Amino acid sequence: MHSEDPTLQKQIVPADSFTLAQRIKAHLRIARLDHSVKQVFILPGIILAFTITRAHLDSALAYRAVAGLISATLIACSNYVINEMLDAPFDRLHPTKKNRPAACGLVHFGWGYAQWILMMVAGLAIASTISREFTVTAAILWIMGCIYNISPVRSKDLPYVDVLSESINNPLRFCLGWYVVTATMLPPASLLLAYWMLGAYFMGLKRFSEYRQIADHSVASSYRRSFRYYREESLLNSVVFYAAASMLFFGAFIMRYRMELILSFPLIAWLMAVYFGMSFRHESAVQNPEKLYREPRLMIPFILCSLVLILLSFVNLPWLRSIFPKSSY
Repeated sequence: MHSEDPTLQKQIVPADSFTLAQRIKAHLRIARLDHSVKQVFILPGIILAFTITRAHLDSALAYRAVAGLISATLIACSNYVINEMLDAPFDRLHPTKKNRPAACGLVHFGWGYAQWILMMVAGLAIASTISREFTVTAAILWIMGCIYNISPVRSKDLPYVDVLSESINNPLRFCLGWYVVTATMLPPASLLLAYWMLGAYFMGLKRFSEYRQIADHSVASSYRRSFRYYREESLLNSVVFYAAASMLFFGAFIMRYRMELILSFPLIAWLMAVYFGMSFRHESAVQNPEKLYREPRLMIPFILCSLVLILLSFVNLPWLRSIFPKSSY
């Protein structure tokens, strides 16, 4: 665990000022159950595996889907707990995160570490009822949370590595969805890479929005060490790279597995463009992805894109193959 930098210390309320009810409420808050909406990234894995394997929709699959979502949520909550505790001294420098329970001194760190481990154990215990592959993937998701938050690695302090190490949770969630349906096939590598780079695109814009909001570079650098190396231009350059790489790998997947999905490109581009524009707004929801559902101008292309992707996963359009024939070479 990393030690707190003395320069980051700020006055917090004495521990004995809080009641037991306040403590319990704080420990529920640091699990960030409101972030469970992020488990939506598991659903494409379920849908695509169901489409490719032509699995039967039965009670066993329904159980695995529900158990998988609960398991993934517990693992994610465990990662949020350690994140909030170790980030407390840094969050006190952020204009809004300074109000988080750990930053305010509401969290009992002994309870917090126990909460961190117990949620992980519960998540893996439920995962073990699904499949070995699902359990291993869930364990990797938890380990990535440790790598991201805990010294000596603490990848969130490293420029570009911070974005790539956090966004790798996207393909891991996709794999969780995939292994809910089948453990006999591996998910396509091209799609996993596309999913990873798309997550990096969203995370890169989150970093960009945060950096813009904290106008004082010295404060930004103290709040997040990777900001010592970033500039607005470098962050936007990286975002362009992630977007291009994501669409390149998605195109490779489409040409190999599901040509019909090429019709979803305009909607995906629309969604990415709207998200890009939102990142320039002050106190943008891009900084808090769990609140994005409150943004109608984003939800409209997101819902349309999701519906079209699901539809094209099940509907065959043979005429597309005459327009985009495969090379014989």
